[in-house]
Amino acid sequence: MDRWNQLDEIIARAEKFLLAIMLSSMILVAFLQIVLRNFFATGLSWADPMVRYLVLWAGFSGAALATKEGKHIKIDVFSQWLPGLSNRIIHLITDLFSFFICGLLTYAAFVFIRNEAQISGTTFLDIPVWIPQLILCISFGLMTLRFGFRALGDFFRILNPDKHHGNI
Repeated sequence: MDRWNQLDEIIARAEKFLLAIMLSSMILVAFLQIVLRNFFATGLSWADPMVRYLVLWAGFSGAALATKEGKHIKIDVFSQWLPGLSNRIIHLITDLFSFFICGLLTYAAFVFIRNEAQISGTTFLDIPVWIPQLILCISFGLMTLRFGFRALGDFFRILNPDKHHGNI
């Protein structure tokens, strides 16, 4: 589990760095597009689709990062009122459910991207359309792993509540 935590930290640092690059690029390209349209009556044909894909990448990367940091949206009505073992069981059930749903979404994203690759469409700058859509598989795959390891940690905490099992 420690290796997973170390790898997850490296991935999270890369996600934060890429998010900063994506957000900066979105702002820069959108600003450039506004200036070109308003002052020079022209624009970049690839800028709008690129910004749309950057928004997609930033959103899904942010969701994967929020999962790592335990800040992903969750319904925890019962965990606030239940003590000890009951609370740990609720966390396990929630994390297993999230693991299962994210796993299904990873598979659905894979099928979607495979179909897009077979269609052979292109997007801005003649990039195959499936390449910018890879973020769907990447982010849902990371969320699946993160919820899976969190569920495993929950399970170990149920078995041995006195021992701390870290951020699995």
